[in-house]
Amino acid sequence: MPSVQHHILKQFLTAATGPLARRRPRLPAMRLAAELLSFGQLMPWNVLLEDADVAGMPGEWIRPAGAAPGRVLLYLHGGGYVLGSLNTHRSLVGRLAQRCGVTALTINYRKAPEYPFPAALDDAQLAYQWLLRQDYAPADIIVAGDSAGGGLALALLLALREAGQPRPAAAIGLSPWTDLVLPVGTLRRVCQEESQVLEALEIRGWGPLYAADTPLTHPLLSPVQAALHDLPPLLIQISNAEVLGDDVQRFAAKARAAGTPVTLQVFEGLVHWWHLFWRFLPEARTALDQVAAFTRQVWATAADEPATRKAA
Repeated sequence: MPSVQHHILKQFLTAATGPLARRRPRLPAMRLAAELLSFGQLMPWNVLLEDADVAGMPGEWIRPAGAAPGRVLLYLHGGGYVLGSLNTHRSLVGRLAQRCGVTALTINYRKAPEYPFPAALDDAQLAYQWLLRQDYAPADIIVAGDSAGGGLALALLLALREAGQPRPAAAIGLSPWTDLVLPVGTLRRVCQEESQVLEALEIRGWGPLYAADTPLTHPLLSPVQAALHDLPPLLIQISNAEVLGDDVQRFAAKARAAGTPVTLQVFEGLVHWWHLFWRFLPEARTALDQVAAFTRQVWATAADEPATRKAA
């Protein structure tokens, strides 16, 4: 059962997003609002920031005190492929890196509609290849992301597999967007919760902005449509009350059937992006602790494997 804090958050979101959903704000206004809201986020103590030039792309190193050397979390932020930035997710990534005990690299990948598919995926691949050139072994990299960033992390795995390139040690999807084709029935069911109206109404338009001339069912846009064999271990977290819940559970089942190790953690009754509210929500802190436990397990297993397998 969701916490009292979550109930308060949901009441706030209902009050805030109901009028916005009726007015249907334009994308520039939504982008500005996301940036303004990020100013209230505070980084955890003992986490340092450092600008990164990722082969010409803006990025940021997030370095918790005492982080394990030689390992990195490549984080791809959410925002429906059309909004979000280093600013909007800095606090979340800082907390996640701190709990995992590793340095994180975040990138400001290009957004639609100005830069449609495959721009964001190309940028994710660029960041991954850049890390390899910085002497990080594939087995020392875990890719993570939330919402569209989670879908982008999964698309990155698929692109690397199809290109015959080494995959990272694992991937983490926090409410990942696995299917850009959002069924109308799902939208109607979730729209009964007014706190999710804006998400349900707007997100259906964001996918086509990113896809542009590419079908929404393309596997690198909608990973649930892909063959899901030969992928590294996956951790997927989802709420059963959010728009993406059904599609994510379908993705996890398909990946397991293809032989991919999947840890699926389903949370009860939470809003989309609950991870962002880690300072306020006990459910968010629990989720991030579970991510940290997963990363420790992945890297402990990798440390026991022969060196020849780490580069596979």
